[in-house]
Amino acid sequence: MKLGGKIALGAAALMLATAGGYVVGYSDQPHMHAAQDDLRAARGELQSATSDKGGHRVRAIALVNQALSEVQAGLDCARGDCM
Repeated sequence: MKLGGKIALGAAALMLATAGGYVVGYSDQPHMHAAQDDLRAARGELQSATSDKGGHRVRAIALVNQALSEVQAGLDCARGDCM
């Protein structure tokens, strides 16, 4: 990618990150965002696994989804949007 393309891509990312009047990014909660990424990857692996696990795979997917919801709630709270 040429330098001009990288600059345009960076500018577009910055515009998206600042939508809503504040910067949202991985720098505000890097460990929470890393956990979110890891949980999404784990969910993908579980979904790709064969289904014959006595219901444990399905339960694990549900628990990962619950964990993702909790991580998102924590991120929202860190931004001042606690319930």
